[in-house]
Amino acid sequence: MKKMFRLFFLIAILNSSGCVYQPNLVQGNLLDKDNIDQIEVNMTKNQVLFLLGSPMISDPFHADRWDYIYFVKIGRNDASFKRWISIFFDDDKVVTLIKDKQLRSNL
Repeated sequence: MKKMFRLFFLIAILNSSGCVYQPNLVQGNLLDKDNIDQIEVNMTKNQVLFLLGSPMISDPFHADRWDYIYFVKIGRNDASFKRWISIFFDDDKVVTLIKDKQLRSNL
């Protein structure tokens, strides 16, 4: 009887503690600052692809805009590292690069 009580007590403690594992979440393209700094006006789309890889968001309705988003969320905490970059093209060449756009704070 004592063994049953101990087992029941142990199971109750483990269930009530809320010990549910929350894995780390990494989303998007890993954006290295050195590669971002190499992006210049008049670069071709292929050159940007070589430096940053495929864009996270490639909108078929806005083919002249690429968005690169990257964030790391560790456990239940808010994202500890966030980066969002938009690149605008005209005639397949970079015309504008917007760095450090803000992602939602609760992400």
